[in-house]
Amino acid sequence: MKVLVTGSNGQLGKCIRLLGKNHPKIDFFFNTSQDLDITKKNVLEDYFLRNNIDYVINCAAYTNVEQSEKEPEKAMLVNGLAVKNIAEVCLKYDVILIHISTDYVFDGNTDIPYTEENVPKPINEYGKSKLYGEKYIQEIQEKYFIIRTSWLYSQFGKNFYKTILEKSNTQQKFTITTAEKGTPTNANDLASFLLGIIEERSANYGIYHFSNLGEATWFDFAKEILRLSKKLEGIKLEKTDNYPTFAKRPEYSVLSKEKAIKKFDAKILTWQESLKELTTN
Repeated sequence: MKVLVTGSNGQLGKCIRLLGKNHPKIDFFFNTSQDLDITKKNVLEDYFLRNNIDYVINCAAYTNVEQSEKEPEKAMLVNGLAVKNIAEVCLKYDVILIHISTDYVFDGNTDIPYTEENVPKPINEYGKSKLYGEKYIQEIQEKYFIIRTSWLYSQFGKNFYKTILEKSNTQQKFTITTAEKGTPTNANDLASFLLGIIEERSANYGIYHFSNLGEATWFDFAKEILRLSKKLEGIKLEKTDNYPTFAKRPEYSVLSKEKAIKKFDAKILTWQESLKELTTN
């Protein structure tokens, strides 16, 4: 099987590259935005024609939530219109699309985990642009998996996990927000789930939620990072519910994983277990 991975320089793309070594039956094509401009449909068509792709894992995204408020057109171009291009080309060449979406398509006005049946209602430009991408896929494609995830972190790239670890080397005081509740998700676990879908050649198409199990605030997440890395002692960790940001963020964005567990027999770790695996390995 030939699998194109877009946005391969991001943390999820790098996790797929790492875990892909354990999948010798898959021939991966890793592409960055410099290698393959997904905003240009003719470029995509030419690439698909030359490489006979079977699957696309679309990790490419404009993920800067704050900047999306200032550059909504740029967010829409990458997260919406470029996704429309991918969906149309996948349809033309009978390619199965696996697209990564976000918990930020929801408004956070609940206290129970969101299911795939809940109606999205984004409250920021990033979430709006990601929802447009989802809608384009549903309108155009039949063979697709839209995977919503949350609070991704890994050993790669820039993320909350790496930021806390790096700052703990020079910083003795942290003030972390409790204003949001979601689920930290190890990008390695998500990558494994995606590759499992391909290995199984699953035809259970549709929208799925995937994150680790459980819920946490950013304060909870930071505290566990520091505890597992044995850096908590000597650091003053304080809570705050005042976390001013330019972009509104959902106060509660925990995703229900019941559908993924049922349809794919997915074995999902709690966020604490997965964080421990990454921190201690």
